[in-house]
Amino acid sequence: MVRKQVILENLNCANCASKIEDEVNQIDGLNASMNFISKILTLEAEPEYDFSNAMNQVQTIARKHEPDVVVAEKLDPPSAWENATNTGSFPYENTMLLGEHRDDTTIPEIRSGSDPFETTHAVNQDAGKAAANTKKKIGEILFENTLRKQIIKLIIGSVLFAAGMILQLGDWQELILFLISYLIAGGTVILKAIKGILRGQAFNENFLMSVATIGAFLIGEYPEGVAVMLFYLIGEIFENQAIGQSRKSISSLMDIRPDYANRLTGEEIRRLSPEEIKIGDVILVNPGERIPLDGKVISGISQVDTAALTGESIPRELKPGSEAFSGFVNKNGVLTIEVTKTFGESTVSKILDLVQNAGSRKAPTEQFITKFANYYTPAVVYSAFALAIIPPLLISGASFADWIYRALVFLVISCPCAFVISIPLGFFGGIGGASKRGILVKGGNFLEALNHVETVIFDKTGTLTKGVFEVVRVNPQPGFSMDDLITYAAYAESHSSHPIALSILKAYQKGVDFRKIQSYDEIAGHGLKVTAFGKQIIAGNDKFLIEERIPFQNQESSGTTVHIAVNQQYAGNLIISDQVKEDAAAAIKDLKALGVRKTVLLTGDKKSMAEEVSAKLGLDAVFSELLPAEKVEKLEMLDAEKTRKGKIVFVGDGINDAPVLARADIGMAMGGLGSDAAIEAADIVLMTDEPSKIVTAIKIAKKTRKIVVQNLVFAFGVKIIFLGLGAFGAATMWEAVFGDTGVAVIAILNSMRMMNTKRL
Repeated sequence: MVRKQVILENLNCANCASKIEDEVNQIDGLNASMNFISKILTLEAEPEYDFSNAMNQVQTIARKHEPDVVVAEKLDPPSAWENATNTGSFPYENTMLLGEHRDDTTIPEIRSGSDPFETTHAVNQDAGKAAANTKKKIGEILFENTLRKQIIKLIIGSVLFAAGMILQLGDWQELILFLISYLIAGGTVILKAIKGILRGQAFNENFLMSVATIGAFLIGEYPEGVAVMLFYLIGEIFENQAIGQSRKSISSLMDIRPDYANRLTGEEIRRLSPEEIKIGDVILVNPGERIPLDGKVISGISQVDTAALTGESIPRELKPGSEAFSGFVNKNGVLTIEVTKTFGESTVSKILDLVQNAGSRKAPTEQFITKFANYYTPAVVYSAFALAIIPPLLISGASFADWIYRALVFLVISCPCAFVISIPLGFFGGIGGASKRGILVKGGNFLEALNHVETVIFDKTGTLTKGVFEVVRVNPQPGFSMDDLITYAAYAESHSSHPIALSILKAYQKGVDFRKIQSYDEIAGHGLKVTAFGKQIIAGNDKFLIEERIPFQNQESSGTTVHIAVNQQYAGNLIISDQVKEDAAAAIKDLKALGVRKTVLLTGDKKSMAEEVSAKLGLDAVFSELLPAEKVEKLEMLDAEKTRKGKIVFVGDGINDAPVLARADIGMAMGGLGSDAAIEAADIVLMTDEPSKIVTAIKIAKKTRKIVVQNLVFAFGVKIIFLGLGAFGAATMWEAVFGDTGVAVIAILNSMRMMNTKRL
């Protein structure tokens, strides 16, 4: 699938955002997902799909619901103007406006600044001319201007309102004074409502507020109509402030994008955009700078801060030969690094892309709220209409003015924004908080699923054990020396990156002459068959030698046994041991304390070693000597035993266990830092090798769900109470405004608690 992203600047209505998503999804051949928090609409289609016509439809749909929205398409690759600029970050990485900016200027190009939710902008009357970077952010400018205008309106409107209440004026003078105050405070709302009606969009908060307050004027409740609009304006100011602050909080969690790279060419150092650096280029990273691209350290020794990527507070030392990942912050020494990946393929780019698009995979609760909102508002509006008409006709002595007023209270309370905003914000905050701890969750659906984990299945090597193997014993057969055995083993394992292979090459302590290797064949789950020195060398497990019909001596050992055969003759074996991770036992204990019913070990290692690890950690079940396909079979067996809502998590390294990761309800890759395969294969990526991060992920999921439930109960509860009070005439319209905007502000502030991951 091909993916494009569209940014909807000035999108301030969460309910409108969900409607935009629904309508865009109705475009043939297009799948859409709207993230109101980041204002990004993600579009997916087949490679041959023509996006040009779809983009026009997207623009039309967006402006139908939000007339002042600024539609911008994300560009790839970067433009020439982009490369000349030194700033940039998620998500407005590269954008081009699809429509006019509704202001005094036209801004045909926008480019991100340091804040993911706000964009650096350039005013450019001629696309061919060089853009003038004003060093201001579009989001910041628009927000400041809007806030300033809102405060001025509030002050002037409040003064006129107070004058109308205090001064003893005639009926016409009073009406004019209140009407001026009303138009100053609510003129924008009425204008937006009219635009919405003209576009066939009546059921939005602007229309509802307009009808409610105009209705108040028509029944002679002038002060009430103005007070409601003033109070609504106050609520809107607080709501926008809360949303803006939450966006800043989330964006600060992901402020890891490097601004520039120092390319070293001979003696010349040139500062460039990270996108301009190529594989093989040499870059210089000074103390205090962020490593811009992945690479290998050529020279220099330094401590680096990895917290932004891994959540680890302890600095890591880099020295010549060390892997350096983009996003690390250099602490003291100067590092010279040879680039091994372009910026688009670098660790930091993949992380930013993953977190940015996490909102496209919505949790079931989010999907329910979106669908519910589509029915809730019309239902309340029709109820309001019935409340205004039916009781006065059926109840003796009932006045239309009284029941119309009660119906207007219904209209004020009918906007679903409180839960439409706060629910996605809660999940987005949970995903952002998890990423701060080095846990990358690919969507709210996976975060919510972690609340129902019943079984956690572990791979062994590199997951529960360190994966740092050592050759502890060499057992040659008569006719072979220890050196012969290690040499044959090293040449057999020379092309493998498996930890066991690396331990053998380390024990060999010599360089492998690849010219002496004539053929190389890896048999999954068995071992390797290599032709070297003119001889056929087999290195593998018991099954491999049995299959090859080579007699051998099997020795009981707590380590891994690698058998070596030369020209179908058994040459001996190497015993290789691994160590259990320090926090593995505590992690298993904590998982059970969180309600996980069963912990299981699936491994290809032999039974004795698997059972030893299982006994040390207190696992509930262990299955050993499994091929990759057999691991899937065992997982399906365990899947059949779970309850209807129960979920199975598989934790592996994301490379050798891709089939099991894909089959599990939640695939969790451990040690994903720099591993493309891990990030690609899993639903959740743990950037470090700590099993305790699994516990942290579940705790974050539970805290997220708790906050989401609090918001749902609070928002629904308050609205139901006000609907009841309004129906019985016990609630005023300005009190109903609190039930709308006030509740939204409180729910948003509650969702922002997810940004604090220190307390789980």
